Amino acid sequence: MISRFAATVLLLAALGACSGPTPASKGPEVKASPRAAASEPGYKPAVSVTLGMVRKRGYVACGVHAGLPGFALKDARGEWRGFDVDICRAVAAATLGDAQKVRFTVVDAKDRFGALQRGELDILSRNTSHTFAREAGLGVSFPIITYYDGQGFLVRRELGLGSAQELTGARVCVQEGTASAGNVDDWFRVRGIKYRAVMASSEQQARSMYEGETCDAFTADISALAASRSVMNNPGSHVILPEVISKEPLGPVVRRDDPVWAEIVRWTVYATLLGEELGVTSRTVEQARETATDPETRRLLGVEGDLGPLLGLEKDWAFQVIRQVGAYHEIFRRDLGGDSALRLDRGLNALWNAPKPGLMYAPPMR
Repeated sequence: MISRFAATVLLLAALGACSGPTPASKGPEVKASPRAAASEPGYKPAVSVTLGMVRKRGYVACGVHAGLPGFALKDARGEWRGFDVDICRAVAAATLGDAQKVRFTVVDAKDRFGALQRGELDILSRNTSHTFAREAGLGVSFPIITYYDGQGFLVRRELGLGSAQELTGARVCVQEGTASAGNVDDWFRVRGIKYRAVMASSEQQARSMYEGETCDAFTADISALAASRSVMNNPGSHVILPEVISKEPLGPVVRRDDPVWAEIVRWTVYATLLGEELGVTSRTVEQARETATDPETRRLLGVEGDLGPLLGLEKDWAFQVIRQVGAYHEIFRRDLGGDSALRLDRGLNALWNAPKPGLMYAPPMR
């Protein structure tokens, strides 16, 4: 016979089983991890006026150097080649899906910013140094550094010079109206070394004057000196002295009035760096898009994440950049490194995690 106490316990248990759980009995709610996607709350697609203009006209307007080997130079077939050229082609691939949809305009050093300010260019990609005065005073923006450089001196090997400190009384060719002219004057003045600046109206003229022995040394960015040396009659007869007298962070320039366009240019370059970091190349990118399991690689190539629309781009924008133009190491090797006449080392332009680390570092794709 069941006791009255036991019967009461059984009755309460039965009633509890029939009723639903009370709010107080809920455990903490588990929220899904946020995903960086254009469709997710909190992420709002941005609008670029420049991107709209580019798509309406069907090409990117790019300002380049008239002829600087390794950076911008027409080949025997009249096709533009070079590092700065490839930056513009990458932007075209990202925005229009076609790296060939670029129109190149030659701009000289004096008018390069004016052409950009007047709206004649969408992007200036002309071995241009990022400086305080340029960014603060010209109404332009430097979205990203694509090549870390510095100014140096080119001299004839027969002079037997081992240091720029030995250039006392030397005639130094330099292009007027450039940062190089101010840098070289500062460097000699601080050291109390007398020299004579021989001004040239263009880089080509400075090179010709140097070859004609109108001056004893030629000063410019070291990459530009290597480019000039590569087209001289006897490149081996000239040496670049060891001193680096300035910091010259080079990169594309855009107008300040369209920050979203600046973001598009910045992330286009980041895409090439991430391609290198993640081991994706122009040859492997199509396969990687099909087989990659790494989440960041899949987001980079547009397989998941839906990131492109946040900047008004297609999902596969970065895939197109790498497929058509290449990852950063491919671009560097082709235009400036071992596969080029310049044969420049990566140096500061190596990835942050390379065996010999450099300064190239891209934020994560997420």
